[in-house]
Amino acid sequence: QVQVVESGGGLVQPGGSLRLSCKASESIFSINNMGWYRQAPGKQREWVASLTSGGATNLADSVKGRFTISVDNAENTGHLQMNSLKPEDTGVYYCNLELRRRSWSRKTSYWGQGTQVTVSS
Repeated sequence: QVQVVESGGGLVQPGGSLRLSCKASESIFSINNMGWYRQAPGKQREWVASLTSGGATNLADSVKGRFTISVDNAENTGHLQMNSLKPEDTGVYYCNLELRRRSWSRKTSYWGQGTQVTVSS
């Protein structure tokens, strides 16, 4: 069973930056689509950013111009670069990877365990 391991969260001051990563726990054939979501305390999980296998990226209006989503297929790793962070960006960030374990495998989605991002002075 593939696991998706997230890293890079932490405490940062407003205006600061963090880079989140999510990595498949084993060698895989390909990452097809990737999405990042976040959940603030007392709120529902919301979509933040997505990247398709064709390279198309989409970002929530609240993070456009500040966040960048990317994938390193050679490392089986996705990234969310977060700049100019605001207190309202605080929450647990979750990665979803849609991947193929082998060339003949069907695409399957896996969720990371979540990583806490806190933006506070």
